[in-house]
Amino acid sequence: MKKIIQPLIIALSSLVFLASCSKEEDREIFFGGTAPVLGASVSGTIPLGFATENNPAVKFSWTNPEYDFASGINSQDVTYTLEIDVAGSNFASPNKKAVSISKDLSVAYTQKEFNIILSDLKLKLNVAAAVEVRVIASLGAAATNLISNVMRFNVTPFAPPPKVPIPTQGNLWVVGDAFASGWSNPLPAPYVTTQKFTQVSPTLYELVVAFKGGGNYKMLQDNGVWGTQYHMVTGDATGGTFEKKDADPGFVGTSAAGNYKIVVDFQSGTFTVTKQ
Repeated sequence: MKKIIQPLIIALSSLVFLASCSKEEDREIFFGGTAPVLGASVSGTIPLGFATENNPAVKFSWTNPEYDFASGINSQDVTYTLEIDVAGSNFASPNKKAVSISKDLSVAYTQKEFNIILSDLKLKLNVAAAVEVRVIASLGAAATNLISNVMRFNVTPFAPPPKVPIPTQGNLWVVGDAFASGWSNPLPAPYVTTQKFTQVSPTLYELVVAFKGGGNYKMLQDNGVWGTQYHMVTGDATGGTFEKKDADPGFVGTSAAGNYKIVVDFQSGTFTVTKQ
């Protein structure tokens, strides 16, 4: 009797397993969905401005793609990707911005927030440009991607205030025992010329200068005045961050003597030192 019952149990178990697998396969059959329809709170131009940076810029919203499976309408969490790119690039430029948004059917930005997003596109500041926006719905696999309509907007990115106050007279020097001048302040000739930066833009300064090897230095915006100097906050001889303050520590001199290029970016509050 046992010999008969055992095969029956095995056979019944196999049928249950196959039925279970069949149902599981049904649930995995993807029938598709409807591409989301993208809309926005503004049309034509997205407002941007430093004076109004905390005001609303734009709110994007889109419809539910209603993914459909053999088991019915999808109940899984859908991930949305908002893509922003320069108009005419077909969302293929190397600077395209993609923002991942989980579940929600909308996202809103202040003028400051959207201006930061646009900074990744490397657009010219204070110059009007055209951008395109779309949203892609997905369940995590490329086969489930559904792409919305494309919306086009005019934008004029603005420059946020520099992180570090810029030199008021457009002048910048280095002084310290990392250079031949030592800590002489004011800088005498010829160092008042050889250790003076070139102003590349209102917020960017560059200087190629001979380092002695070792030592430290400060940056002066007023030759002969310590009170308006700049000093290092974090970093090392190759670069870091800085601030405007009459305090230590100084910038770190290079370990090896030679000509180096110092680039000081007041917009980001950073500096770099590169061997020439």
